[in-house]
Amino acid sequence: MRRGKKAGASPRAKLRPRRERGAPRGPITLAIDVGGAGIKALLLDPHGEPLTERARVPTPRPATPARVVEAILDLVRPLGDFDRVSVGFPGVVVGDTIRTAPNLDGRWKGFPLARVLSLKLGRPVRALNDAGVQGYGVIEGRGTEMVLTFGTGMGTALYSDGHYVPNLELAHHPFRGKKTYEQYVGGRALEKIGKERWNRRVKQVIDQIDPVWNPRRIYLGGGNSRHLRLDLPRHVSVTENVAGLLGGIALWRD
Repeated sequence: MRRGKKAGASPRAKLRPRRERGAPRGPITLAIDVGGAGIKALLLDPHGEPLTERARVPTPRPATPARVVEAILDLVRPLGDFDRVSVGFPGVVVGDTIRTAPNLDGRWKGFPLARVLSLKLGRPVRALNDAGVQGYGVIEGRGTEMVLTFGTGMGTALYSDGHYVPNLELAHHPFRGKKTYEQYVGGRALEKIGKERWNRRVKQVIDQIDPVWNPRRIYLGGGNSRHLRLDLPRHVSVTENVAGLLGGIALWRD
């Protein structure tokens, strides 16, 4: 529900309602997950536990920086007070700047997302690739671990003893002839070939990746992971999609 705007009110004033008595002591994190189909958000307590239900709006089309930022502001306004912000974004993120956004809009290249949101929300903001954030919500922090997310595209994240290896975009590597991994198992492929064939393709992707990276654990996530019907090896598991938000606390561990 949108609140009335007072004369001279800043974005910070609009987005900072009074904190309730008995609220957790310590910083509250607003976690945002930008996806090709939807934008999600919730609040996390100082230990990374949810304080609110997950809120969601469809990703606007065209998904330009201005329209996505506006959608984020409308989405988070009713959630309540927070001290800092974590953002998972579907592309390569370096510092506060977007380098790629293959499933959104070409105008994202070079856009300083974290800085813009910080100015709009009046809070410090950190951003990371969305698969990277999701991995932080599920990894054990031992050995080599990998996250594959299946949604509009295909996300990838790699960790070594809990340390994130940035900017790995396996989705755009050639696979099966002229197709990339993303073209082979992304959202468009699922719609075109159906769930049964798509599941077989996902199995082929796992079989290809496993002996190359030799991860101790592989975690499968993303919005389309709900369609997975596979007999998976013991070291491969399907995760809850909310991990893409819960992992946001890790961006502030230092």
